[in-house]
Amino acid sequence: MLKLYGFSRVNAMARGHTRDLRVLWALEEMQLPCEIVGMDHPAHDLNTASYRQLSPFEQIPSIDDDGLIVSESAAILVYLARKTGQLMPADREGESQVMRWCFAAMNTVELPLMGLLTLDWTSKGSCEKHREFLTGWVHRVLGNLDRWLANRAFIATEAFSVADILMAHVLESGLSDPSTIAAYQKVLAYRDRCLSRPAWQRTKARYLERVEAA
Repeated sequence: MLKLYGFSRVNAMARGHTRDLRVLWALEEMQLPCEIVGMDHPAHDLNTASYRQLSPFEQIPSIDDDGLIVSESAAILVYLARKTGQLMPADREGESQVMRWCFAAMNTVELPLMGLLTLDWTSKGSCEKHREFLTGWVHRVLGNLDRWLANRAFIATEAFSVADILMAHVLESGLSDPSTIAAYQKVLAYRDRCLSRPAWQRTKARYLERVEAA
């Protein structure tokens, strides 16, 4: 059976926002069973030689699918989509669009959001010039995304895909201030449409029952 290495215990601020949720959501959508190997982050379960064989950067998530090892949440989702034939079109054009938007979620959208989130977490009100720059970057990205989502239900194709899991999770977990997204009504509606899916609701509820706050 596929093994998913995910958190069993993580700091309170990160609980409910960690990247293993992306994989858990995909598995729930696909109805693909897995064994969850719980990792205690504060106890340094990730900082071992054995876990570095699975995840070179000592990060969650990673999977072991009968000896085939994959880390990085986006790579795992693409692997699972190809393995199951779900949440990604089989034709080259459809697959290329899903891949395009998986990369966009990770590189174009998450990067400035996480930059601003990290700055607000660590600077304690200083670094105003840096924050002004990052805020402008975030609004430029969200504005472009808002235009793209005009008359689109999902980000890459007409059907929900792994690209939507990545993008919706970035938009849900990467915001330092939730009001940042308020002006972008199409982005907000898209995110909420994805997060209203029963598979996500079940995934989040089970995660919160299982994962302890440190």
